[in-house]
Amino acid sequence: MDYLNRVIEKLKAKKSVFLTGGAGVGKTTITREVIKYYESESKKVAKLASTGMAATLIGGQTLHSFLDLGIASSLSELEMNSKFEASKKVKKLISSMDLIVIDEISMVSDALLDMIRIRLEQSDFKGSLLVVGDFLQLPPVVRGYKEVRFAFESDSWREFEFEEVELTHVYRTDDSDFIELLSSIRDGFVDESVHNALNEFIKPLPQDLSEFTFLFGKNISASLHNKNQLEFVDSELFIKEAGVIKHSKSVKESEIERFMDDARIERELELKIGAPVLFTRNAWNYFNGERGVVVNIDATYVYVQKRDGVVVKLETVAQSKEVWSEKSVDGKKEVLQESLFSVYQYPIKLAYAITIHKSQGMSIEDLIIETNEIFAPSQFYVAISRSSSPKRLNLIAPKRQWRDIVFVNNKALEFVKRGV
Repeated sequence: MDYLNRVIEKLKAKKSVFLTGGAGVGKTTITREVIKYYESESKKVAKLASTGMAATLIGGQTLHSFLDLGIASSLSELEMNSKFEASKKVKKLISSMDLIVIDEISMVSDALLDMIRIRLEQSDFKGSLLVVGDFLQLPPVVRGYKEVRFAFESDSWREFEFEEVELTHVYRTDDSDFIELLSSIRDGFVDESVHNALNEFIKPLPQDLSEFTFLFGKNISASLHNKNQLEFVDSELFIKEAGVIKHSKSVKESEIERFMDDARIERELELKIGAPVLFTRNAWNYFNGERGVVVNIDATYVYVQKRDGVVVKLETVAQSKEVWSEKSVDGKKEVLQESLFSVYQYPIKLAYAITIHKSQGMSIEDLIIETNEIFAPSQFYVAISRSSSPKRLNLIAPKRQWRDIVFVNNKALEFVKRGV
């Protein structure tokens, strides 16, 4: 039985499933196929994540929004904010779901998982739960200098009794030596062979930087590099403003702004004919992270030529903020999904630079990583695992030792390796 069927069979048996594996093994693909299967069966699916960016990647909403947690980060804060007991409306919403999907579970803290469990219990949730992610990638975001505590450190993790399905085959690249190197980096392991292998990627930078995508740790670095490189393109500047359609009068401008930030949507997309771009989503004729060059721009379309010579005619694509709400249908109240607003923009961004965080889910062929902006556990692994072509990978020489860059959270490593 293949992985997809294994996951679906477990979920249909009302098991809680933890879908995991390293970068590039197809977690997102299987998650989307599971959602597609449930929706094709007219089942209700809540697609959730702890951050807005992760939620938009699966076309869903944040855990705090769906579960009505307000700004609380723990059960005590939930009680302090008079939100400990779920409202009848929220209970009805949760209990109506056939499947709840939580993506990027590594970014969910122990305290947040406790709040999730309480909400599901309060709502007498009888559906299935699928959590997806890799604890050796992005960790929970913590305030101040608090200790990072993962979902698996919560008693709730044990109470959910997750059945684990681990994906192991890397699809992003077929270079066996590079796959082995990625495995060591994921574990935070650096010996002489890893040290030497990484040093081989330190090469003189190409004269034409426009052929490569820089990965930076900081937004300001990526923005400045994009702006500086675009100035070298000797053609007219086009600015494509994002279009917004509100489907509800209650929508606030701040909510739209936050959604656009999270969804990697440019408010003003600056383009020139001749500028390299990355596609920022998957479609039948391009994929997230694929590179091309703008060859024509008119009032309605942007034409991008890919490496294989195929020209893709792009129009704006809608990304919508979806919410579940109770509606009256033929005199009967039903829980239905509706759009609060839709944002229209071309599914591309300048390819000169992108942040490591915003490269999430991308496969990038021509890559330069600024190693001196690595500051968090597993950040370097997330960056280097974007590479789909190791021969086209460059690393900026670090000012520190590799062991100070290739590091992971020890608790996460122990959890992932517990059964090995």
